[in-house]
Amino acid sequence: MTDRIELEKELAARGIFPVCGCDEAGAGPLAGPVYAGAVILPPDLEIPGLDDSKKLTEKKREALYDIITQQAVAWAVASVSPEEIDATNILKARLKAMDLAIRALDVVPVYALIDGNQNCGISIPNETVVHGDSRVASIAAASILAKVTRDRLMSEYDKKYPQYGFAQHKGYGTKPHYDALRRVGPCEIHRLSFLKKFYAPEK
Repeated sequence: MTDRIELEKELAARGIFPVCGCDEAGAGPLAGPVYAGAVILPPDLEIPGLDDSKKLTEKKREALYDIITQQAVAWAVASVSPEEIDATNILKARLKAMDLAIRALDVVPVYALIDGNQNCGISIPNETVVHGDSRVASIAAASILAKVTRDRLMSEYDKKYPQYGFAQHKGYGTKPHYDALRRVGPCEIHRLSFLKKFYAPEK
């Protein structure tokens, strides 16, 4: 990773370990859950090609997913449903998914590095890292696990709801997705709170 902050190594040198990195995937789509990953990496582990999941091809993410899950000290993913996103909001859902992922780790971390600038509701001591998925290895790893897991789920949903093209756009607001919404309306995995403006009557 270029321009990487060596936060994990610095924390380990101060006796703060295990430390997990945490990130989410799927905050912006119109459909499907939001996922989060939490990963504890060995302090001296270098994974070639590790980077923010959004900067990687699907093939590269899948390859890194296998490496991360094999070499991490511990890893977990968690999700929050479209219904809960609608009932609360996407920020609360993102943070809840991250906390659920942290709590699901087999090894209990003493500290967490959270991507972004929000950490309300994270249940262990932590700090936020803006653009952490490009700067901190464990956060980048968490972003990949969350993204790959969510993308796989959306491809499965494509089989149940083939009219929307979920396998291609993964629930994001592409033109084909909006065209399908105009044609057949939303299904049970759509986030209705994200569609209010789309379905609002023209004045």
